[in-house]
Amino acid sequence: MAELFTSSDRFYDLYELGAKDIEPDFLDWKWKLGVTPEGTMIALPIDTGPTALYYRADLFGEAGLPTEPDDVHAQLGTWDQYFEAGQKLQEHFDQKVKMLDNITNIYTQMNAQSERIYFAEDGTFIGETAESSMKRAWDTAVKASQMNLSANANTSSSEWNAAMNNGRVASFVGAVWMKEILMQAAPDTSGKWRVARAPGGDGNNGGSFLAIMKTSKYPQEAFEVMKYIQNPENQVQSFKKINLFPSAKDALDAPVMKEPEEFFGNQATGEVFSESARNVKPAYFGGKFANVNGIVNRELSSVALQGKNPDKAWEDALARVKKELLR
Repeated sequence: MAELFTSSDRFYDLYELGAKDIEPDFLDWKWKLGVTPEGTMIALPIDTGPTALYYRADLFGEAGLPTEPDDVHAQLGTWDQYFEAGQKLQEHFDQKVKMLDNITNIYTQMNAQSERIYFAEDGTFIGETAESSMKRAWDTAVKASQMNLSANANTSSSEWNAAMNNGRVASFVGAVWMKEILMQAAPDTSGKWRVARAPGGDGNNGGSFLAIMKTSKYPQEAFEVMKYIQNPENQVQSFKKINLFPSAKDALDAPVMKEPEEFFGNQATGEVFSESARNVKPAYFGGKFANVNGIVNRELSSVALQGKNPDKAWEDALARVKKELLR
């Protein structure tokens, strides 16, 4: 939503229409994503994209790694532990199986676990400062590449689909909506996957909002409809019918979250994603988040795929980001 903050005057302030009354129903971090730095509420939460570690329990077990979700989280709880486990797994399979899909995904997910990424709330670029996750995420992604842990299969590609279906990749960190993508990409692996809390912490990647344009003739009525659609009971129905993961706290405790899923070895993955959703850190993205993120990911890809020097790639990324921010 941060991209729309620069145009916030085009939207009704939902606080003026009664949003304060339902604020306690929603996850705090998700609610704050719809509130501008000036305190105007311009967007009501719909769904969320909590993240977790997807892993092949059979491949983990064969390599001598833990296989139960709680044990995986306990022993692979940091990125370093995850990478070390990856080395062990790859040695066991003589490098024919890779631990993870691609390093830009590591970068994305590590930033998703952070409170401060590219911008402070006043719009200042903070990517070069210690408070930002940008350089830490970059260094962690580069480390994964240097340790040769990546299959270099880009998400949403035919290569990624094949790598998942033929067992070339043992795990990846992804949002809850990746469940459906994985199930379609890798039908031959049904029953072999599990989900655990992600290394490095809980994060969010994705989710949507509802807003009311100032051109609306019936803003109060529109808000009442939005409020009804997004109440906890209806969010549970949206999750059941169209897989929108809830932003309402009570919906995370619904019985549907405890239902076993055949593709995931009868694990109730909803419980893992619900716990992740409850623990996401509130973050500020800034109006040019997508622009900056695209620049950095392109440079990171050049490190992974073309062997570009990581330090040179980092300098080039910063230079291009600064140029973009001057536009």
